[in-house]
Amino acid sequence: MSGEMGPVQLIAIGFPPGANFEGRIMDELSRLEQHETIRILDLLFVGKDEETGDLLALDYQGEELGAIVGALLGFEFEDNGERQAESAQGLQSHAFGLSQREIEEIAASLAPGSSAGFLLVEHVWARDLKRAIRDADGFPLGEGFLTPEAIAAVAVELVAMSEALDELEMEEAGA
Repeated sequence: MSGEMGPVQLIAIGFPPGANFEGRIMDELSRLEQHETIRILDLLFVGKDEETGDLLALDYQGEELGAIVGALLGFEFEDNGERQAESAQGLQSHAFGLSQREIEEIAASLAPGSSAGFLLVEHVWARDLKRAIRDADGFPLGEGFLTPEAIAAVAVELVAMSEALDELEMEEAGA
């Protein structure tokens, strides 16, 4: 590993009260990590108390997991102070993605009794791509998963492209 990180993404997934956690999500995350597609930097599950509406850290693991996401959510675990503000200073031009305020708003939007998992991942697969873009003086303008509406607008083309790529991959594998 070069010491340079790939793009870092925060993924927030909401769950209704009584959600069925059977370990499949963690199994899939482990599989992605083993294939060096992603690296889990941090993970924290939070719940909104039904009575008070307070946001509570569930399953906080101290130094192992939860401290970084906890700091982004405004939890005051120890040592989450000035270091964060300093590192963000140089990124203000061409900044995109979620701000700390937006992350806190996502957590605040949870319904009482519901919970959410906040997963911080490094896209290991994109390390060299990130470096190549920087070397060409490129910079991010935006990113995000496409909405179902955006996908529907190009669904026929996406299916055709996917099928063509599958065919090519099968031909190359057979060659």
